[in-house]
Amino acid sequence: MKVSVTVSGMSRLFGNDLAAVVDVARVADDAGIDQIVMPDHLAMGTRTDRYPFGKFPYPPEEPWLEPLSVLAAMSSATRRVRLATGVLIGPLRTALSVARTVATIDVLSRGRFDLGIGTGWQREEFTDRDLPFQGRAARMDDMVRACRVLWEQEPPVSFSSDSVEFSELWCEPRPVQRRLPIWYGGGATDATAARIVELGDGWLPLGVSDDDIARFVDRLRAEYVERGRDPATLGVRMTIRVMTNPAGRADIGATLAPIPRLERLGVTGISVSLGRFIRTRADVGSFLRDLAMARA
Repeated sequence: MKVSVTVSGMSRLFGNDLAAVVDVARVADDAGIDQIVMPDHLAMGTRTDRYPFGKFPYPPEEPWLEPLSVLAAMSSATRRVRLATGVLIGPLRTALSVARTVATIDVLSRGRFDLGIGTGWQREEFTDRDLPFQGRAARMDDMVRACRVLWEQEPPVSFSSDSVEFSELWCEPRPVQRRLPIWYGGGATDATAARIVELGDGWLPLGVSDDDIARFVDRLRAEYVERGRDPATLGVRMTIRVMTNPAGRADIGATLAPIPRLERLGVTGISVSLGRFIRTRADVGSFLRDLAMARA
């Protein structure tokens, strides 16, 4: 079972020293954590009550560092830990900008980047008239297909869709990874399944019950086989709740106790969010070391 750490809750962890987020990656790298995940919001409006997966955990004034920029910095400060977005709001960006930035991070990290991607839920972030909230799912699909062409086909390459079109382009360098992993966030829906089976490599379930996870993983594996893909390559990363003891400190044993059950469901990796329970930056290192050691 792979263990990922999502770095959220910036104000609580770092106060006015947000640059210290890179230190978390260094500690995770040394501790043996498998993956560092950075979430994404370009801005935040007042209507956090529209969050579709329960109560939104942070106030509107919470700072959000741009994830691709942070992961590029983390790539130079680490040696082995994988670097991921969780999730990048794809429809807020253009295909060429994502293709170039992601390839750059993969090159700088020597092949350690995972692209987690989703459509986004907050209408207020979609301020560009050329990138509206409506139609964002179709634009994201076009963008990912275009990125696959730019990354995987021999240049010059061409592509045409409703929202992305180019002819005879070079977009070099391409990623180090021959197939850069793309993970889709979302529910157990037909649309999510179609995206993963055609374009993706993993699923980040959101607001899904255990029974639905098991059924959806079985469905994805069966559709992988139908397309000639190896079902053993499907990744499923689930965010789990960090359990605490009566003193309010993380209880690592209780936190990791669900792993055998999750493995039976088809989950291949877990993720914990630092900002939900870590009290201060000084607690980060000991928690990551304890987490990695307990998993081992």
